[in-house]
Order: sequence, then structure tokens, then C-alpha cells
Amino acid sequence: MNQELEQYLRMFIDHQQEQWPEWLGTAEFAYNNKVHMGTNVSPFQANHGQNPRMGFELKKKGKYEGAERFAERIKNVQEKAQVALQKAQEDMKQYADRKREEVKKYRVSDLVLLSTKDLKYQRPENA
Repeated sequence: MNQELEQYLRMFIDHQQEQWPEWLGTAEFAYNNKVHMGTNVSPFQANHGQNPRMGFELKKKGKYEGAERFAERIKNVQEKAQVALQKAQEDMKQYADRKREEVKKYRVSDLVLLSTKDLKYQRPENA
């Protein structure tokens, strides 16, 4: 228990460790509201028969219409964003292509000039 409380407090206190008394009650509440692996219940439930009301419990049965509307709204936003990204990508390609030229196709017998700037070249000793 001490290790878990210490880990929780480390996330919220500064390097001087001056604020831990302010967070101790919150840390204790979080620990007591957490389902423990050994008992499969939280200490609140073990001691009081139920977990405390948090004020944001969801309905357990049936579908929640607000969630469906939210999911649909997010889906629409993502579709619009995808269309906008596609358009931006096409615009960028069109802009970049304005400065590009067709690449000349070379054949095996063509003579070309090469830059030796990046080649590691050693002269023969007898030259």
C-alpha cells in the first residue's frame, strides 16, 4: 500500500516534496476506490458494501444516445479532416510538380559526365 501511495504522490508533487500533505487525502481516496487484484473489490466496497458515488457514473444497461451522437459527430469530423488532408496533399503535389521537369532517359551507350566530388578515388601509383 505504501508503494502505491508513494507512486501516486510522486506524480503530483514537485521536486522539493513540499505538497505531499495536500495530496495525501486524494491519494488515500484513489487507493480505497481502486479494485484490488487479490479481493476483486475495492476497500470501500469491502468495508461499506458499495463504492462511493463519484458523480459521473454511466448507465450500465441499454444504449446511451449521447455516446452514439458523439461517435457520429467524431466520425463526421474525421471524414472532413480526411478530405481536407487529401486536398492539401494534392495542392502540395501540384505546387511541387510545377518546378519539376521530365527526367531524361539514358541508354547503355550514352556518354555522360560524372562528378567525382563524392567518389573516393585513388590515383594509380604509376600514373
